[in-house]
Amino acid sequence: MKHLKHTTLVVVLACFTITACKNGENAKKTTSKTVKVYNGTASVSQGPAKVITQNIFECERGREAPIGIAKTTDGLEWTVPAKVNFTNDSFPMASDLFNPCTQVEYPSDEEALPALDGTDIIEIDADGKVITAYVFADNYFEMYINGVPVGKDNVPFTQFNSNIVRFKVNTPFTIAMKLVDWEENSGLGSEDNRGQAFHPGDGGMVAVFKNASGKIIATTNADWKAQTYYTAPLRDLSCAREEGALRLSETCTTQDSNDGTTYYALHWETPTNWQAPDFNDSQWPNATEFSNKTIGVDNKPAYTNFINVFDNNKNDAKFIWSTNVILDNEVLVRYTVK
Repeated sequence: MKHLKHTTLVVVLACFTITACKNGENAKKTTSKTVKVYNGTASVSQGPAKVITQNIFECERGREAPIGIAKTTDGLEWTVPAKVNFTNDSFPMASDLFNPCTQVEYPSDEEALPALDGTDIIEIDADGKVITAYVFADNYFEMYINGVPVGKDNVPFTQFNSNIVRFKVNTPFTIAMKLVDWEENSGLGSEDNRGQAFHPGDGGMVAVFKNASGKIIATTNADWKAQTYYTAPLRDLSCAREEGALRLSETCTTQDSNDGTTYYALHWETPTNWQAPDFNDSQWPNATEFSNKTIGVDNKPAYTNFINVFDNNKNDAKFIWSTNVILDNEVLVRYTVK
C-alpha cells in the first residue's frame, strides 16, 4: 500500500547571492545552497497539476472547482484535490439547509426540516430510526453510514452552504466522512484571495446528529478520528514530519504569495474500505477542534442561521479537521454512535 511506504526526497536549490548580477556584471561571489529534505511516507509532487476538468459546478459568485492530476516523483498520478463522487448520480445529494447557489436559504432549521417530503431518507436498516444530520463543511463532504453513501455536499467549493442528511439506521452506527478543502490552483492547495494569487485556504467541518424526537445524539468533537491524505502547498519539504500515524506540518509556513508554481504537495493513498464500520481506525489520530473564529463563520448565514443547532447551549458541536486546518486539504473522519 502506498500509504505504508517510506520516501526520502532531497532537493538541492542553488541560491545566488550576487548583487552584481542585477547590474549585468560577472558573478564573483560564491553561491549558497539550500537543501530541502522530505523523509516520510507520502508521494511528493511539485508544481501545478494537469487540470482535466476546469469546473465541476457552476454557481453565481462561486469559485471554479477544478479537478486535476498531479504526478509525483515516484511516477504515480493523484487526483486533486481528491477523488470525489460529486458527479456520480448514484451517490445521494444532501438536502439544502442554506444554499445561495440554489437560492434555497432557510432562516432556521424549524422551517427547513418540514420542507422535506421523506424521499431524501436513505434506508440502511428497515427497522431503524430516522436520524437527521446538520452539516456545515468548508468546503465539501461525503458521508457514509455503516459504509452506505447517505449524502454529499451539493456545493463543492463556494458559495458557502449547509446541508441536511437523513437516514434510517439502528444503533450503534458508524459515521465516515470524506472532507475536502477545495483549490483554485490545482495541485497547489491554494486560491486567489486577499490580493495574493496563491493563498492557502482553510477547511473545517461541523455536524450535529439528532434522533427522531429531536434529541442530539452526536456532535463533531475531538473524540472523532481524523487522518490526512493531501497536504499543500509546502515551500519547504523539510517542515513536514510524521510521528507514528500523525502527519504533521505545524512548522510549515502558511504565508501566501503571488508565485507558488514551484511549491510541493504530499499525497497518501486512502485505505481500502475506510467507510466500513469494521475498518480499524484505532491508529488514526483524534480530530483537532477549531473555534468558530478560526474557521471564520461569524459572517456566514449558512452557519449563523442555525446557531441553535450547531452551538446548542447544552451540546455545542465543534469544528473539526486534522492537525492543520490550512494546509491539509483531504481528510477522512470517523466516529461510532453507541
